[in-house]
Amino acid sequence: MSTKKPKYGLTELERDYGPLTFSRALEAYRLCEEIPQKDFAKFLKISSASLCDLEKGRRIPSPTRAAQIARRLKEPESFWVQLALQDHLNEAGLDLKVSVAS
Repeated sequence: MSTKKPKYGLTELERDYGPLTFSRALEAYRLCEEIPQKDFAKFLKISSASLCDLEKGRRIPSPTRAAQIARRLKEPESFWVQLALQDHLNEAGLDLKVSVAS
């Protein structure tokens, strides 16, 4: 009997659910916290329409806005900025991967 836990990381998550994007991460955060979209928009100090566009992937935030959102969430800025930058690269059709050094 093996005592090792099966590995389930970002690679397995992306394989099962698709690539991690800013929009998916933001919506997942809100849903995990069980916050209605309207209240979450107020908390982030953005309009409900802007939040909806961000969550649906219709808009990708600038690195500055991604950092502001991360600060409000008390989450690492580098993670959220990296997601936003990667989304911009993907939208431009550039097959490049962003890595943010800490």
